[in-house]
Amino acid sequence: MKSNEPEHTYSTDQPSNPWALLPIGVFLVLYLCLGILFEYVLAIPMGFYNIPIVVVFLVALLVACAQNRSLSFDAKLAIMGRGMGEPTIVTMVLIFLAAGIFVGTVGRESAESVAYLMLSIIPPRFAVAVLFVVSCFVSLAMGTSVGTITLITPIAVAVATTSGFDMPLCIASVMGGAMFGDNLSFISDTTIAACQGQGCDMKDKFRENLKIALPAALVTLGLILALTLNADVSGATYDSYDLIQLVPYLIVLVGGIAGINVFLVLLLGIVSGSIIMIASAATEPTALLGAMGTGASGMFETIIVALLVSAICALIREGGGFTALLNGIYALFRGRKMGQLGMGLLVSAMDVATANNTVAIVMANPIASSMARTYQVSPRKTASILDTFSCVVQCILPYGAQMLVALSAAAELGYSISAFQVIPNLFYPFLLLISSLVFIFLVPTKPYAYGKVGEIEQGGE
Repeated sequence: MKSNEPEHTYSTDQPSNPWALLPIGVFLVLYLCLGILFEYVLAIPMGFYNIPIVVVFLVALLVACAQNRSLSFDAKLAIMGRGMGEPTIVTMVLIFLAAGIFVGTVGRESAESVAYLMLSIIPPRFAVAVLFVVSCFVSLAMGTSVGTITLITPIAVAVATTSGFDMPLCIASVMGGAMFGDNLSFISDTTIAACQGQGCDMKDKFRENLKIALPAALVTLGLILALTLNADVSGATYDSYDLIQLVPYLIVLVGGIAGINVFLVLLLGIVSGSIIMIASAATEPTALLGAMGTGASGMFETIIVALLVSAICALIREGGGFTALLNGIYALFRGRKMGQLGMGLLVSAMDVATANNTVAIVMANPIASSMARTYQVSPRKTASILDTFSCVVQCILPYGAQMLVALSAAAELGYSISAFQVIPNLFYPFLLLISSLVFIFLVPTKPYAYGKVGEIEQGGE
């Protein structure tokens, strides 16, 4: 009978050298310590996000360059160049830029229109459920949980104050919905990073993720309804809305689900968005060009981080660090199911340390890719695990951007809410974790048959 234990398919050309992992340790310690100092000692607002993450990665890169003295600096430059020039990295950078230009073109004001439309046509006792559903849709269309939370949290505060619903529940409903879309959107940083890092199509990762996320979202919606339907509602929230600007988002969403090339979909979104924004007098042509530039520049830090991480990982791989790390993982996590859990814990640990799910995925990608080949997990399943687990952790971190932005938005409106008041109401991320574990341990999947490195896969799930 064939053993269920995975065969190690990771290349053993490099010796096992745990010291080669030092750059990752330097980055994590430095970033985490600075984050704690900024956030909790110096009390700097959004402390973790005031740390120049590019500078910290440059320090880690210098550490990586100082190691492995058997190689000349020119040889190390060549290794870094190969790492940054991999097709998946180049494609990731181009998609980041296109997605940034798209968001800059269409703006984010239409998100409020969706919320106010639904609040105006649905009875007030369903208002909290509406907040969750709207946040799901808006983040799915916009590809950003932070942007969704920024836009919808003030509406959630208004709903809570005018209707009498619990404020932490309203804010948590927005956060949960925002993470639902962030996890699934075709233009989300996390989706782009996970799919390109694992070499899978976005539509395949979307379908894999939807099976996990949709049940969690439906149960969350049921819990919200159960908690709010019998509430004593005292009022409703209304405002003006204009839905024409939603058309480009719908084009991108439908095109992505249909499997159209992501560059073509984003180009259609940019062109349609430009026409609508100018025709509706929402912006001037010169201002539109400026908005496109702003949208692209908003991706620059993410792009630089992706390139630096690729360079660092190339040096670590050359020095044998990944061999040492993977040997430890294989000794701890045996079998396909435990291997998938190991991937989830890996990216979760990265996210706890960086408080940034995109950075966590980029850092975990090369290690998870090698794990996937060993444990015979398909690229789309691996991308789904990385994105899902990172979203779970990111949503519940008290010092995560999503939590800090939500609390800051409430504070600006005169309401002081603690993260620990919101966390117990974050039904969606906890249910998403349960759903992920169910699909890992209870839902049977066939082993994915990889070819040799560099060859086309032989088959799959």
